[in-house]
Amino acid sequence: MQITKERVAAIHYTLTDNDGKILDSSAGKDPLYYLHGAHNLIPGMEEGLEGKVKGDKFDIKVSPEKGYGVRDEAAVQQVPMSAFGDNQVQVGMQFRAGNQGEFIVTVTEVSGEMVTVDGNHPLAGVELNFNVEVMEVREATNDEIMHGHAHGPGHSH
Repeated sequence: MQITKERVAAIHYTLTDNDGKILDSSAGKDPLYYLHGAHNLIPGMEEGLEGKVKGDKFDIKVSPEKGYGVRDEAAVQQVPMSAFGDNQVQVGMQFRAGNQGEFIVTVTEVSGEMVTVDGNHPLAGVELNFNVEVMEVREATNDEIMHGHAHGPGHSH
């Protein structure tokens, strides 16, 4: 059975950047279950999985445009420390921001009374390299299709 729209696939993967640094992996964990065609994965990953079958092992290279987007330098801003209230702000902390739709910003620098925050996804602008093995492919249940995601082993939520 091939991975196509409205099928559930289980995959093991290792994600690296172009320098070979491991960014994420399912090694030693349960496989990742997802509903194909429901936008549960980044577009480039889903495109690379289309048509694959159980037992396939392969690599997928995903451009930033089909991954987490290109970096937008306008999403890097300096804000006054007072905007964080009584929080003790440190580099690496993340906060919800935005007046019209929330998004996450990451603190990248604290300098005196100013804090630099970055609204880009941490993997924006990064070419992603996935090493993948397809562990299972099955028809999705009606509940999974209705909910828009896989329910995992035993089809439990």
